[in-house]
Amino acid sequence: MSTTERYTPKNTVRFVTAASLFDGHDAAINIIRRLLQAHGAEVIHLGHDRSVADIVDAAIQEDAQGIAISSYQGGHMEFFKYTIDLLRERGAGHIRVFGGGGGVIIPREIAELEAYGVTKIFSPEDGRRLGLDGMIEVMIRECDFDPADLDGLDPERLTPSSWLEVARGITLVEAGKDLEIPEVEEKVPVLGITGTGGAGKSSLTDEIVRRFLTDYPELSVAILSVDPTKRKSGGALLGDRIRMNVLGSERVFMRSLATRQAHSALSRNIGRSIALCQAAGFGLIVVESSGIGQADTEIVDIADLSLYVMTPEY
Repeated sequence: MSTTERYTPKNTVRFVTAASLFDGHDAAINIIRRLLQAHGAEVIHLGHDRSVADIVDAAIQEDAQGIAISSYQGGHMEFFKYTIDLLRERGAGHIRVFGGGGGVIIPREIAELEAYGVTKIFSPEDGRRLGLDGMIEVMIRECDFDPADLDGLDPERLTPSSWLEVARGITLVEAGKDLEIPEVEEKVPVLGITGTGGAGKSSLTDEIVRRFLTDYPELSVAILSVDPTKRKSGGALLGDRIRMNVLGSERVFMRSLATRQAHSALSRNIGRSIALCQAAGFGLIVVESSGIGQADTEIVDIADLSLYVMTPEY
């Protein structure tokens, strides 16, 4: 185990974590996402059995700096190479890709994948040499860059299908950076969904959006989902995507946000993120708060219609 001082990132580091398609072995990736969170990263966790398209779409919409994939199903060569290909094809080649698969991925294959563009495939030897914390340090260091320093945002190109533009704009406003958001004459409805933790907010959001897409085939939806930031580490587990079945549609854009502050169910700049989605031309904007207590009413201030979700026993 490494005993060096823990690296403190200069930027907010965001990771998408998942186990690969046809792979039900999620113990390893669950450990990695917990450690990433403990090291201060915001982790968008997708769970197991996720396709390359699922992972790449999520990474682009979330404007993540890194992707971490565990693959124990034997198809790792094709899976990781296609991940790199799809990221490059969609203009997101800056996103770092990390992987692991225990002894399933042999040294010769590790070398080939890293030469192809995968940032790092961790082997059992890396685990012995670095330890789990050391492996996380490598990932955090490699992804400690500000996406805002990449290609600039052109507000004229904001559309519901320009995921890179919308994602980068939200990154800028959530970081409190100066961004001129175009004004819109006619604003679309903002639906606010709130309630206690575990009440079923994400499941209800998924069903509402599914029905909206069916009834309004010409419109697109933006979902802004907020989860709390850990006070001790500054990290966050953003896990609402794992419950969303509607995200395979090209008409749905979802962004997971951390509160980045204590005692709040919404992020500090949620209003500007909503304004950016308005400017992009979405037909409906859904804001899902983190779990709240009896006194939290923030959702009312930013939504045209608010829903409070309760568990069945009430």
